[in-house]
Amino acid sequence: MGGAVVDEGPTGVKAPDGGWGWAVLFGCFVITGFSYAFPKAVSVFFKELMREFGIGYSDTAWISSILLAMLYGTGLGLALNFQPSLIMLNRYFNQRRPMANGLAAAGSPVFLCALSPLGQLLQDRYGWRGGFLILGGLLLNCCVCAALMRPLVAAQPGGAPGPQRPARRLLDLSVFRDRGFVIYALAASIMVLGLFVPPVFVVSYAKDLGVPDTQAAFLLTILGFIDIFARPTAGFITGLKKVRPYSVYLFSFAMFFNGFTDLTGSTASDYGGLVVFCIFFGISYGMVGALQFEVLMAIVGTHKFSSAIGLVLLLEAVAVLIGPPSGGKLLDATHVYKYVFILAGAEVLTSSLVLLLGNFCIRKGPEASRPEAVVSEEKLHKPPADVSVDSREVEHFLKAEPEKNGEVVHTPETSV
Repeated sequence: MGGAVVDEGPTGVKAPDGGWGWAVLFGCFVITGFSYAFPKAVSVFFKELMREFGIGYSDTAWISSILLAMLYGTGLGLALNFQPSLIMLNRYFNQRRPMANGLAAAGSPVFLCALSPLGQLLQDRYGWRGGFLILGGLLLNCCVCAALMRPLVAAQPGGAPGPQRPARRLLDLSVFRDRGFVIYALAASIMVLGLFVPPVFVVSYAKDLGVPDTQAAFLLTILGFIDIFARPTAGFITGLKKVRPYSVYLFSFAMFFNGFTDLTGSTASDYGGLVVFCIFFGISYGMVGALQFEVLMAIVGTHKFSSAIGLVLLLEAVAVLIGPPSGGKLLDATHVYKYVFILAGAEVLTSSLVLLLGNFCIRKGPEASRPEAVVSEEKLHKPPADVSVDSREVEHFLKAEPEKNGEVVHTPETSV
């Protein structure tokens, strides 16, 4: 397949698991915070937008959906910072990668805690136009964080130039030959149909119950505060030696927990009920956020991660463009928030079952023949003889043949 090529860095560069990696982690933390929190935080402006333009819930829901779809699928705007920052983070961390991914993912709830009440304050003082203008200025700080990203350079003895790695294509579609990746992409696409619906509608739900605007916006702060602790905790637990090989099941449980929370949250009839919902949703949402990209890295390996994450986000962009607006359409038709939360919960529950059952079927299925191209690629990326690999930590999930992707041996673990 023709296309652009990209240099994935010098051969034999070991992830430092620290050093300048902490600066990269901080930059990824801020970028992730703005990227995920901003599309949710703008929901505090929805009531004002509906009054001014005379539109319904489905129309306003398009705002968050388009923002997230741009982030996932187009490679424009925040995506120019977000996706490269994840790739750089996974280059700088190996043994500590689950913890690093969990800390970086914590940027989303931290910024959500700040941006939601800030958005309400800006709306009250400057209106929705002035609020959008100020928030847009804050987003420019992502440019500073992007400047922290430095490529890893291999040290060469005597100043001699090191061996050059063949240039890799920017988009490697061979990842679709990995059945584990296909199942992951399918489950993730179904998941995002409902994952972002509750945060988008919970503030409007509270306002519809007669809750004051400030208290309603505080619900996202509660959700974000719980999420702050849930993501690093999930990353730390996933990094434990005995847990890491089973992280795919932990990810499936996180999705199931999130969907179940949506279903129970649909019964909330007052502000207290919505507070309880936000607490449990924050826990489950944090687990999903901390695990998703770590598991993808374990499935496809370091060398194909940049292509895999781009393809997964592209598929998710289509789903996220459908999810919140479909919930808005349902709300416009029924005027009952309960049905919106039930729909979101059912979609996330379905994704957890797809991942769990797909993994089980692949492990029990017959071994497929191995193409010659795959064997050649294994030889190309075969690790040096002096690299020790604990076989107990090697990827055993989402694959019929754990050794099929030679890259996985470089990072012998499973976690999303």
